[in-house]
Amino acid sequence: MGRSRTYTWDDPGVTAAGAASMAGLDFLKAMLAGRLPGPPIAATLDFTLDEVEHGRAVFSMTPGEEHYNPIGSVHGGVYATMLDSAAGCAVHTTLPAGTAYTSLDLSTKFLRPITFDTGRIRAVGRVRSQGRRTALAEAELLDANDRLLAHATSSCMIFPIPGAGPSGKPGE
Repeated sequence: MGRSRTYTWDDPGVTAAGAASMAGLDFLKAMLAGRLPGPPIAATLDFTLDEVEHGRAVFSMTPGEEHYNPIGSVHGGVYATMLDSAAGCAVHTTLPAGTAYTSLDLSTKFLRPITFDTGRIRAVGRVRSQGRRTALAEAELLDANDRLLAHATSSCMIFPIPGAGPSGKPGE
């Protein structure tokens, strides 16, 4: 009756060091190419970074029972994590070395239920507006037929990474 799932992840410190020393787009491209490990949350939920370009990031996953809430559909926290990742990483693609972001808010609208029958889904994030200290991004969660499953907007705070010098390397 029980089910199990086993997974592994890499040291998140390695990824964080790359984020501190590289421009955001270069950092995410290195992760996409496998030169840097992905974050543990990607292993936990089994989602992948599929595409990055300036101002845009795409993640995808195939939902399974391990993502379900008590009523037999994918938990809203999984939707939110996918949307937050896509919106936030879209902002990250625009940042220079030595600069980071954090989500200030995430406003999410759930439009359709997701189950394992939905098949592969993808979250597409785009930057809508960016200043020196904040950015506004949006993300859409889509099925394989481009049906909109959920939508989110996110405000992100942009800040220098503590200890990162002008080149973005910690300690400078």
